[in-house]
Formats: sequence, structure tokens, C-alpha cells
Amino acid sequence: MQPVDLIYRAAARHPDAVAVEAPGVSLSYLELVTRADALAVALQAMEPEPQTRVGICAYNTVEHLIALLAVMAADKIWVPLNPLDASRDLETKIATARPSLVIADEACLDKFDPGSATVLIGARADQRSTPDAHYIDTLIDKNRGDRPQRRGLSPSLTQAIKFTGGSSGKPKGVQQPYRAWTAGASSMIHAFGFGPADRYLMAAPLTHGTSCYVTPLLAVGGTLVFLHGKTTPEKVLDALQKQDITVSFLPPTLIYMMMQAMEHKPRRFEQLRLLIYGAAIMPPEKIRQARALFGPVIATNYGLTEAPQIITALIPEEASDESTIASVGRASFMTRVAIVDSSGALLPAGGQGEIVVSGDLLMSGYLDNPGQTAEALVDGWLHTGDVGYLDERGFLFLKDRLKDVIISGGFNVYPSDVEAALVAHPAIHECVVFGRPDEKWGEAVQVAVELRDGADTSAEDIIAFAKQQVGSVQAPKQVHFVDSLPRSPVGKVQRREVRALTGRAEET
Repeated sequence: MQPVDLIYRAAARHPDAVAVEAPGVSLSYLELVTRADALAVALQAMEPEPQTRVGICAYNTVEHLIALLAVMAADKIWVPLNPLDASRDLETKIATARPSLVIADEACLDKFDPGSATVLIGARADQRSTPDAHYIDTLIDKNRGDRPQRRGLSPSLTQAIKFTGGSSGKPKGVQQPYRAWTAGASSMIHAFGFGPADRYLMAAPLTHGTSCYVTPLLAVGGTLVFLHGKTTPEKVLDALQKQDITVSFLPPTLIYMMMQAMEHKPRRFEQLRLLIYGAAIMPPEKIRQARALFGPVIATNYGLTEAPQIITALIPEEASDESTIASVGRASFMTRVAIVDSSGALLPAGGQGEIVVSGDLLMSGYLDNPGQTAEALVDGWLHTGDVGYLDERGFLFLKDRLKDVIISGGFNVYPSDVEAALVAHPAIHECVVFGRPDEKWGEAVQVAVELRDGADTSAEDIIAFAKQQVGSVQAPKQVHFVDSLPRSPVGKVQRREVRALTGRAEET
């Protein structure tokens, strides 16, 4: 069974139920599947072979959802492209994944060079049409009522190529197989008890963690609710309060901003039963504060791109228990979690070491990178690079990361990417990027800068330059100017010493 088959089954059982709500739009399950099938037929006509790759660069729109379901129904591979990424990051992903088709919102067309890929336009900026352009609404109308060819592909084949990175900062294409998506959907339904009465708010980007909720919510007959335009704390709060939302997944950063807004305007959320945070750790005190404002609805899950979203899950009752409030939960229904020492030996309860994972949730490997695949997948275990421990009841506690990846606002930031961009600034001789715990962002990106001899610049100028080069998510929030970066005897900059040095400077 492929993930899209779960949605087909739900549509057969609940054809008239509301699958999608958006401003001015309400789609039944029958209509959603009809549109996705029609677009899938068009995709297969353009690229008859299965398992070709389709990039989607779009905001959270109904067209984005239909495009994703069409890619699934057409037996093709989804390559998500976040329009908030810098253009060079998008183009690197396109060059690495080599999609033959790219579906993009009209507002996203100037954000990337598609290379040799054929471009299809999703959400329109207006009603005007460009001659010879491929509009997905036109393709849907042309093929309405037709069904794509389904080939019954092996569960081990790839459903999506999502990008992550390692300590080198170079993007790695993670090949997520059909079995991983099906295992993830089944585990989410089991952990969170999703059902036909659930109304899920699509607030976080569909290109990221939110995509993991599409299949399980649609598989059980739930409703996906879209916001209008850009996600803001006020819009999310209004939707939670006024649109009978029962569940949503949000990064801690957004939850913190919502909490701040509620200090001045308290609200009640009568239908909300699950506010799931993820992509970054939320400190226990923040969880307590969130529970006081939103009610006993706070939950979390832990996952990686290499094992999407639900390695473990913590439900509200467990998050309300002081003995488990700092945990990320227990292993999900179809996943095994263990801790190993530096030699790879399994550790008993309480032993702190690297978190390893096994089961159908795991990736099949990194795209065109057998060496890094062999390092990550060893004897059926995925080595996560995260450090933690399991208690006697099986609850997992995260302690630290082996890698230098910064998780800021729920997004991965790779220091070497930011450093490579910043050294192009004419005043910068060398710099080191690192993360520091932050109440708003989870981790704030900071940079220590050694200027060129005689050069002068300001922190504001460097931050503005970084935003232009790598986007606001990856740009540093704070700049530390140092006379000389600390180095090892062989001249290598010592990142840990940089963090300590700047910490001491803040205290003086």
C-alpha cells in the first residue's frame, strides 16, 4: 500500500465529508480526489515514467495540497522547495534532486532558476494568463473525471526527497520511501487518536513538518483548514478560537509569540485538544506557561528528516506530568528507539549516548551519497547524531546534539552555509557561526566576526547582508566583533572556544 491509498480509501468512505477548508473554498473528499487525480493524469502525460521527480515551490495554499496529492497519485517523487529559502539554496536543491517538473505558485517564479525542468503554475497571482504557460487549474479542468495509472510500486521505493544537512552544511537529499510515510501516518493516528471530527490547522509550512500530518488526517476523514495569506500569531489564535480547530502542529517560536499576544488578550479554545510542538525543544517552564494559556493540550513528537516526525510522541497527559514534562515521549507504534555508546553498544535505561532508531520509518538513504548513507544506517539502525537517554519507562530525553546544526524557529541552520555567505562581505576576514539558547527562537543564530585590517562595519550592516544572502531564517540575530578568533595549534578556528569567548563578553 502507498500513502495515497489511505486517502483514496477515506474518500470512498466519506465522499461528501469536508476535506479542505480555506477562505472562500470548501472541498469534499470526492472533489479533492477528483482534482488531484486530474492533475496526476496531466503529470503522467508530461512524464509517463513512474518515479520521476516533481519539485513544488509554494506557500500553504489549496493548490499546493492538490499538487502534492497529484504527485503521490501519479507515482512520482515529491521534492519540496520552501519559498522562504534563499534563491541559491533553492537552486542547489533543484540541481541536486534534478526534478523534471516544478510546480510553483506564480508569486514564487522569481525565486529560483528551474534549470531544464518544465514549470507548472499553481496558485495564480491574478486572473491573467500567460500564453503557453502550464496552469494546474487548466490542466485539472482538461482532465476532470480521468484517473491516473496506478502501478502498485514497491513500498521500498521513494515517495519524497527532502533536504537536510550534516556538519559540513552541504545539503543532503533524504530519500523517504513509501513505507516511511505509511508507518508515520499509522503511528500518528495511533499516538494522537486522529479521527473524522478532527480539524487540523495548516499553520506551519507544508514543505516541512506539516506535510507529515496530511496523510494521517485525510486517512481518517478529518478536515485540513488553511489560513489566508502569511501565518501570523494573531491569525493562528483567531483560527484556533473561531474555526473549531482541534489540532495543529507548530514550532515553539510561533507558540511563544502566540503566548505573548495572549498576555494582553486572553482567549478560550473550546475545541482544541492537541497543540503539538516540534522541530525544536520547548523548555519545561515554557510548556507550563503554554498549558496555562491553551489548556491541557500540549503535546510533542521527535523526528528527523531521515525518520520523519514521529520517532517518539508525548501526549498531553504525559506533558502534564512533571516527571515527563521534559521528555519527547516514547517510541511510536512502529518504531524502536535505543541509546548506544561511542562503540555502538546498546546502553541500559538511564545511560546517556547517541539516539539510534530502527523500523519502517527510516529513510532508504541519502541521494547519490552511499558513503554518508553507510555512516548513518548501520545494521538496521539510524544513527541520529542526537544525544539523550531513555528512562525505565521508555521515555526519551534529549540532552544535546553531536552535530553543530542550529535549530532556529523550527528550521535547521547550517553554520558553514552562513559563514560561506558572510565571508563575501568586504569587511569580514573570517567568522564563526553558532547557536545560543533563546526563549523566542529555541536557538538564536549568532556570529563572531574578525574584520579585515582597517575595515569598519556595523552589526546592522552584517545582519542585513546576511538576510540578503541566505534569508532571514539563517541570518544572525547578534554579531560579536572579536580582535582575533581563537585557533588550534594548526590554525583551525575552535568553534567551542568562540562560543565561550562571546559568552564571557556578554557577561562583562
